[in-house]
Amino acid sequence: MSAPEGGAAPPPRVERPALRLEDALAALIMAVLCVITLVNVLTRYFTNASFAFTEEVSVYLVVVMTFVGAAGAFARGHHLAITFLVDRLPARGRAVQRVFALGCGVVMFGVLVWWGGLMWWDDFQSGLTSPGLGVPQWWYTAAVPVLSALIVVRLLQRIARPGG
Repeated sequence: MSAPEGGAAPPPRVERPALRLEDALAALIMAVLCVITLVNVLTRYFTNASFAFTEEVSVYLVVVMTFVGAAGAFARGHHLAITFLVDRLPARGRAVQRVFALGCGVVMFGVLVWWGGLMWWDDFQSGLTSPGLGVPQWWYTAAVPVLSALIVVRLLQRIARPGG
């Protein structure tokens, strides 16, 4: 490719993927996990003491990361799929199967929104506190219905997108 007369060729256009909510949340969670772990290791190394709360927070963040990762995978169409038989279907059959599989995900995560919401409400009403930090347990259980709802939204977006 030659440059136009009297000037340099324009730089090649680089396509950058749009930053999604899931990407930002995953980066934030990983950063927090790294900082918590580093501080705990350094504290243990220099003082022979350990921050007990780090395990509780780390487990919670890993659970949240699982939901966030699932939402991101569904948003990109990178969810786990076994397609040995589906790949042998005609185009119409593959399309029907795709909508059916995504619809099953909507139902499953919709149930998780419902039951997770009931679990959150029960924790909220009971005043149950977490074992490590003693904070209200509903702070943790709120993530289940909220992030399940995010996954439902991503699944519905995949269903609405033709062929994708």
